[in-house]
Amino acid sequence: MQKKTVNAVVVSAAHDVRCESREIEWQEHQVLVRVERGGICGSDIHYYQHGRAGMSVLKAPMVLGHEFVGIVDQAPAQSGLQPGQRVAINPSQPCQQCAFCLEGKQNLCRSMRFMGSAQFYPHVNGGFAEYVAVNPVQCVPFAATSDPKIIAFAEPLAVCIHAVRQAGDLTGKRVLVTGAGPIGCLVIAAALASGATEVMATDISERCRDLAQQMGASLTADPRDGDVTQGWTENGGAFDVCFEASGASAAVASAVSFTRPGGIIVQLGMGAPEVNYPVGPLLVKEVQLRGSFRFTGEFTTAVRWLESGKINPLPLLSAEIAMTEAVSALELAADKERAAKVQLVF
Repeated sequence: MQKKTVNAVVVSAAHDVRCESREIEWQEHQVLVRVERGGICGSDIHYYQHGRAGMSVLKAPMVLGHEFVGIVDQAPAQSGLQPGQRVAINPSQPCQQCAFCLEGKQNLCRSMRFMGSAQFYPHVNGGFAEYVAVNPVQCVPFAATSDPKIIAFAEPLAVCIHAVRQAGDLTGKRVLVTGAGPIGCLVIAAALASGATEVMATDISERCRDLAQQMGASLTADPRDGDVTQGWTENGGAFDVCFEASGASAAVASAVSFTRPGGIIVQLGMGAPEVNYPVGPLLVKEVQLRGSFRFTGEFTTAVRWLESGKINPLPLLSAEIAMTEAVSALELAADKERAAKVQLVF
């Protein structure tokens, strides 16, 4: 067992986030990674604002962050990793023993130890620290010529690639994305990269609609604009596939009316705990409703897409802020009229 004292971004309770010194430990079979940068996710913001993210409630201080990249500092010889090598870190740590893991559905593992999550106690510390210890399998090397600020989008892009795969073959399909935050915008790009003919998007924020167009949406609309959305309900619905990425009650319900008979809705936005859902139209139109949660092998796919330039996420990068200013970074990331994705630099 080896130990090292590092600075980390730690959340202890709602509105109690500090950059403080902590001791980390790692074993011979683990990899020590010097973190370069990490993206702030909605769950990080929820822990900061509310001391919880959904049903995961803070019971002790925890290091935030699960979207990060770094440089290998130390690695076991049998890992195939070399000091100085740049890696993206997959924050998923499934048990690899349960029925879901053995079926290749590690994202559904009931014992998942996800970095930067308070789901279990003791909590699983995240990657917003100068150094982190991870397992070799979590490290996905990428080319030294790739920009780390681009590869740091691997985790949210993996979520979106998984959602796109949940919808099946998108070749030639007409797609709607409701909610054009970072996830919705990356879904737009992933859908187009997967063969969709046309992708449209809705969001109540003009700023988000502008970003959606930069990420490839052919048309964007305010969902409250009936002049536009009414036309999407004619003849049973206009879209082959709808990705609901907002989680807002109205958006979740409206997806049924926008989706054509026999179409597919992929729900990946997590917002309202309860929704008055139009079950009748869903059944009559035989619309398939599919959930989408995190990812499995799509993390490596995301790294490769970003590495090759298949998707350019940089329109979504609003700011790069030093880890010592983590509170200011979280405040900015929470303001959707000012920022999409904010990255901490270590």
